[in-house]
Amino acid sequence: MVFTLISSDKNSKARAGVLATDHGNIETPIFMPVGTAGAVKVVQIPDLASDTKAQIILGNTYHLYLRPGLDIIEQAGGLHKFNGWNGPILTDSGGYQVYSLANTRKLTEEGVIFQSHIDGSKHQFTPENVMDIQRKIGADIIMAFDECTPYPCDYDYAKNSLLITHDWLIRCMNRFKQTTPKYGYNQMLFPIVQGSVYKDLRVQSAEFIAKQEAVGNAIGGLSVGEPHEMMYEMTAAVCEILPNDKPRYLMGVGTPENILESIALGIDMFDCVMPTRNARHGIIYTSEGVINIKNEKWKKDFSKLDEKGTSFVDHQYSKAYVRHLFAANEILGGMITSLHNLSFYLWLVREARIHIFKGDFINWKNKIVKELSIRI
Repeated sequence: MVFTLISSDKNSKARAGVLATDHGNIETPIFMPVGTAGAVKVVQIPDLASDTKAQIILGNTYHLYLRPGLDIIEQAGGLHKFNGWNGPILTDSGGYQVYSLANTRKLTEEGVIFQSHIDGSKHQFTPENVMDIQRKIGADIIMAFDECTPYPCDYDYAKNSLLITHDWLIRCMNRFKQTTPKYGYNQMLFPIVQGSVYKDLRVQSAEFIAKQEAVGNAIGGLSVGEPHEMMYEMTAAVCEILPNDKPRYLMGVGTPENILESIALGIDMFDCVMPTRNARHGIIYTSEGVINIKNEKWKKDFSKLDEKGTSFVDHQYSKAYVRHLFAANEILGGMITSLHNLSFYLWLVREARIHIFKGDFINWKNKIVKELSIRI
């Protein structure tokens, strides 16, 4: 896999590049729709490519391991053949579940014992078997096993967690080198920078990760409740240290504003459940601001969901019709809004890339960020 930087913004750290994988090239900056269980909720696989123009999607190691299970995925020939997505796939290692399932897991230096949210059974994840699981799932990009620290957490907890994450990374890398891909195409391993909101720990972690000379690097443990300004501060500090010629992935981020501000700091890759999760509750992102389509004000509004959005949505329904679908509890409402929001997010990063090439990214970003945050 090769990452090629093509253009950089003169007035910020924003950059545009191409990440080559055996399942296709990824133009950065890029947003990756989240398909936790092998499916982006209420969105069909063909629509991801044709309507949203997605280039890469995510799966989750913990959830896929529990259901449908590795035997099913292996018999299918890997996740690509199982779900029919022909582009690149990235799998999260389960490190986020160390954070999100804190009440039903036990953390040790060896690994993590999870209690299944499905049937209560217990399962141990270690750096070694997490590499094996992701090999079997067949993702193009697999993530190192880490602990995603909660916010807030005290300094000593964050420091100890960081040491565990670094130890796990070495074990992940050793296991990764000892094993080979199962399905005839290459896979790459991304380490994850941790350190909570403590700058010295973030710097320490970034320096450690940079020395591993991985093909790409991720920043985890942010967008977990901390103020946005703090997230940007940590991101900026890490981007100053991570290699410039390797892709940088900010995990779990975020709002359109978060994405654009982070691109300006040097981030290349993003993922978040926000566009689809909010879509299912009637929250729509548009080029003019944010809409709650359930509001009464849209009942007789027959204008398109985004009047300026013809560049990223081929077919748009009216606000009145989509509001009706939500009022009638029609599944189609969530399908339409999910496709719309994903299309918007993918359009946004494509526009960012265009303005990086044009050399006016900062001016464009500062202008559009103000518009995107408006509640219509």
